[in-house]
Amino acid sequence: MEFFEVIKKRRSIRAYKVGKVIPDEILFRILESARLAPSASNLQPWKFIIIRDSRLKTDIAKLCKGRMWIADASAVIAGVATRPDYRMGSGQEAFRIDIATAFAHMTLTANNESLGCCWIGSFSADECKKLLGIPDQYPLVGFLTVGYPDEIPGPKERKSMEEIVCYDRWAE
Repeated sequence: MEFFEVIKKRRSIRAYKVGKVIPDEILFRILESARLAPSASNLQPWKFIIIRDSRLKTDIAKLCKGRMWIADASAVIAGVATRPDYRMGSGQEAFRIDIATAFAHMTLTANNESLGCCWIGSFSADECKKLLGIPDQYPLVGFLTVGYPDEIPGPKERKSMEEIVCYDRWAE
């Protein structure tokens, strides 16, 4: 697929073909795209936990406000920050932006492989960390479901360029 087509066709997928396994070489490419993602000061402040075990995916789904469709994904990827202390020159925490960038790389790579993804940001962090054995000092930033779409929703309405872009200065 041409790159811009990959971007245009991306959707948040919440229905997956159950039991369809992602070949290791495709999963590797998805993870490699995260490894190559940019990060503040090139710290690469992340660790990704790949969850394929059915029981574990079900337990995670329960801890994500009971969104059981999460368990149907071929894999669930947990994004964990390994450098939560680092702040950019602006004073902002870098790790959330860095992991979001890595998730975006994975999402687009998966879409290019005819897979679907959905970012999960609503979950019981402490319980998920305990379940996955994540040490207390490392924040669990989010999950990314990955799998073969069972249904692909149509495009959602997007704001116009005029609503989101200003040149040189802020404009209403």
